[in-house]
Amino acid sequence: MSGKRYKAAATAIDPDKEYLPSEAMTLLKSFPDAKFDETVELAFNLGIDPRKADQMVRGTVSLPHGTGRSVRVGAFAP
Repeated sequence: MSGKRYKAAATAIDPDKEYLPSEAMTLLKSFPDAKFDETVELAFNLGIDPRKADQMVRGTVSLPHGTGRSVRVGAFAP
């Protein structure tokens, strides 16, 4: 990738450093805005076996402004 915004963001990051979550969020907010909806993805290694029912991990996150979509519900009852 060789866009101006990408180059500006790439120079601010040290690829050999592990950032704390607070440092990473501050760094992300300092980058120039993109022309699309930006997302941040997190991955965690929980060390569980998903085949075992007692080790299942499920959850949801409520976004501060919702999902941005209108919710429509249709019901057909006899």
